[in-house]
Amino acid sequence: MTLLRRAVAELVGTAFLVMAVVGSGIAATRLSPDDVGLQLLENSLVTGAALAALILALQPVSAAFNPVVTLVERALGLVTTRDAATLIPAQILGGALGAVVANLMFDLGAVTLSTHERSGSGLWLGEVVATLGLVVVIFGSVRSGRIDTIAYAVGGYITAAYWFTSSTSFANPAVTIARTLSDTFAGIAPSSAPMFVLMQLLGGALALGLVRLLFPHPGRVDA
Repeated sequence: MTLLRRAVAELVGTAFLVMAVVGSGIAATRLSPDDVGLQLLENSLVTGAALAALILALQPVSAAFNPVVTLVERALGLVTTRDAATLIPAQILGGALGAVVANLMFDLGAVTLSTHERSGSGLWLGEVVATLGLVVVIFGSVRSGRIDTIAYAVGGYITAAYWFTSSTSFANPAVTIARTLSDTFAGIAPSSAPMFVLMQLLGGALALGLVRLLFPHPGRVDA
């Protein structure tokens, strides 16, 4: 399998993921303008369902769609440094394209920088928790030999994490960067994004240690 094919899969998958996040957020505010809780429910269900479908479709090629996941894969020796250096930019570019397309589908400007400030220790902790949980869900499935469950586990986790984390679970640097490009329900102000990304990287690092502790031998679970 060529690295080009994997990079294209990451670009396309991340683009569609961001389209789901941003597009459903726009649709939700238009369909349910007076109920923020209902807007979040619509946004979370669409995102979780789209993520599961994208993983199912693209997993045979490449389906991380997340720089933190790719970095953890590198730390675990599942991809090379060259692979990671190619796949992560593809994810970031794909996310940006997804945000642009979502804006255009709903008759907005191609790029509308978000003014939605998301800042504070509670939100930052939420991103650590959201990303830690996501990485444990993914690599717990991988290292216990249940790769076929990842799509459903990740889709379900993200749907839930929208609600139980204070930050609504961005948990993805590529998606975070992309969401700065849409001044809509799912957007995040460019000034807020760096701290979110930093907390996501911290959550990923903590999760890596936890995965190694809980699943020291890939392919089996010790009694």
